[in-house]
Amino acid sequence: MPELPEVETTRRGLCPYVDGARIAQLVVRERRLRYPIPVATDASVAGQRIRQLRRRAKYLIFELERGALLLHLGMSGSLRIVPADAPPGPHDHLDLCLEGGLAVRLRDPRRFGALLWTAEPPETHPLLRDLGPEPLDPGFDGAHLHRLAQGRRLAVKPFIMDAHHVVGVGNIYANESLHLAGIHPGRASGRIGLARYERLAEAIRAVLTDAIAQGGTSLRDFVQEDGRPGYFRVSLHVYGRGGEPCPGCGTTLREERIGQRTSVYCPRCQR
Repeated sequence: MPELPEVETTRRGLCPYVDGARIAQLVVRERRLRYPIPVATDASVAGQRIRQLRRRAKYLIFELERGALLLHLGMSGSLRIVPADAPPGPHDHLDLCLEGGLAVRLRDPRRFGALLWTAEPPETHPLLRDLGPEPLDPGFDGAHLHRLAQGRRLAVKPFIMDAHHVVGVGNIYANESLHLAGIHPGRASGRIGLARYERLAEAIRAVLTDAIAQGGTSLRDFVQEDGRPGYFRVSLHVYGRGGEPCPGCGTTLREERIGQRTSVYCPRCQR
């Protein structure tokens, strides 16, 4: 699944094309995505100008003159800028056609993506209103995590992957952040002190910032909006490297299931 860095990279790539552009029409070839796309959506957005493309968690928000479009890439979705008259492929389910002849095209082989229109402020939408802070915003810090973790037995890895606590820390980036912070992924979240949570918050920011800067991903089937593959996979230190030496101390990295997700960690560096 494209994670926060991949979505942010896509947003940055699309902004020069869509910010300030006017929508000529919405062409939907397959309405049966994660949530069915109502026919009324087409008329609701046609003719509107895109004021700004921004991101909240893994959702891209096209802010319009009236209302907004929320777009989620699902498991395998990707966006490309193409000529509006370019023939679609079998998994090209919709085009957001812009005046001037270009289109934002959604390709989604598994159809787990979503496009929703809302007339209300996007932050009040049920999919967004209960989300935690953005990890790269000033309001996110170790004190925030430490406060939410008090009395919790839940392992720290699924704790930081819960979007109600902080958004955008998917499985891969959770592994990398915990290794950088020196925290065992299975340690109870309520038994970690404030100082260690401060290190973890810094690690999360560092890992995500690095991933965004590299433009890329850890997923084999993810491509950027222009069709080029992402490159963050080459920089992973622990994820997918179970049985290999720890890059910090050389101890063999262990792999196990924690919170029903694959976790890789160093038994020496991470406590």
